[in-house]
Amino acid sequence: MASDSATSLFLTLFLITQCLSVLTAAQDFDFFYFVQQWPGSYCDTKQSCCYPKTGKPASDFGIHGLWPNNNDGSYPSNCDSNSPYDQSQVSDLISRMQQNWPTLACPSGTGSAFWSHEWEKHGTCAENVFDQHGYFKKALDLKNQINLLEILQGAGINPDGGFYSLNSIKNAIRSAIGYAPGIECNVDESGNSQLYQIYICVDGSGSNLIECPIFPRGKCGSSIEFPTF
Repeated sequence: MASDSATSLFLTLFLITQCLSVLTAAQDFDFFYFVQQWPGSYCDTKQSCCYPKTGKPASDFGIHGLWPNNNDGSYPSNCDSNSPYDQSQVSDLISRMQQNWPTLACPSGTGSAFWSHEWEKHGTCAENVFDQHGYFKKALDLKNQINLLEILQGAGINPDGGFYSLNSIKNAIRSAIGYAPGIECNVDESGNSQLYQIYICVDGSGSNLIECPIFPRGKCGSSIEFPTF
């Protein structure tokens, strides 16, 4: 009987531990940043870039990530070490990921290291909303829903190396999607401020676009370059 009681106690403690582990992995957060980057600005820096092994990406915004975030600007990260990136879970999405979520890091890669980083740092903190397949598919679907290049070109803002007012970029996107974007700039080799990343906010369920509770920190000039790619 004593042995049975000890076994029962052990199983109870084991189950409690497992439940706590799941709860720890499923971090609370308030909303998502959906972030797209302009490859011309990633590459037009002193650090430069490397095209993926599949070749030069399209001259279009590419996905950077879908990031759980909190209203105070903090964010959870690396929430579940027991859930590594597993490419077999997204095998049906790989061609879309190569096209819409290309890596530009050096040395030249296939994209898997980039996607692994995004899942393990950010995706694991939203496992109470998405599994791996759901996480990557949601980001791809958001990219399809929010065609930033088409929106900007429709407002006469083109990736031609010209300079455009920061407000005109924000207003074009707000007019198209109904919500103000966050804009992040970087600096080209000549020291010019250029359009780098655009942040759109999505509610905590991953279902609806929302007004951003807080914008990412970052300095942009009042007039910024939109470089070619």
